[in-house]
Amino acid sequence: MRSALDCRRCDRLAGFLDEVGASHPGYHARPVASFGDEGSRFLIVGLAPGMHGANRTGRPFTGDYAGNLLYGTLYRHGFASSPEPLDADGNANQELKLLDCRIANAVRCLPPQNKPLPLEIKACNDYLADELSMRPRAVLALGTIAHQAVLAAARLRKADYPFAHGARHDLPDGTVLFDSYHCSRYNTQTRRLTGEMFDSVIASIASHLGKV
Repeated sequence: MRSALDCRRCDRLAGFLDEVGASHPGYHARPVASFGDEGSRFLIVGLAPGMHGANRTGRPFTGDYAGNLLYGTLYRHGFASSPEPLDADGNANQELKLLDCRIANAVRCLPPQNKPLPLEIKACNDYLADELSMRPRAVLALGTIAHQAVLAAARLRKADYPFAHGARHDLPDGTVLFDSYHCSRYNTQTRRLTGEMFDSVIASIASHLGKV
């Protein structure tokens, strides 16, 4: 598995991280590596690190609302050892372990305004292809961009596997791709995604993997 921690292939993202690191010297402000054991049967793919979440802590979905919902739901279904992504000091909880689960992003660097450019998503896609090469049995795409990035990494046509919340796609290699709206604060505040809706998707994955 290649390391992305020193990747600077996208000039805009690398320059932005330099600026963020200078203005927030305590932040991780580098590409964010995947979290969880390689070879796990369950792979979660998000969009990109958040400014004050993963970009601060250095761990995917750690330090913002989306992470609270994600890790809490994973814990309920046996995919995490704790529902708490942060410790008492507000740093990544080093006691938390993912169980047969791994979390990655379509883009590993914080993008300005949380909006990566298509070329940046494409430039980062080989890292996601590395994740898929470990043959997870279930992949959860959080949002349309993550869904399309998974298909690109698997060299599959987007038109053959349309994104829809709650959808399940059987891929040619035996992997099952599950879709969910992103568990962002915006989506939950607008009720586009409720906790119950998200829980239902994770429950379906747990059932698929024989955890229930």
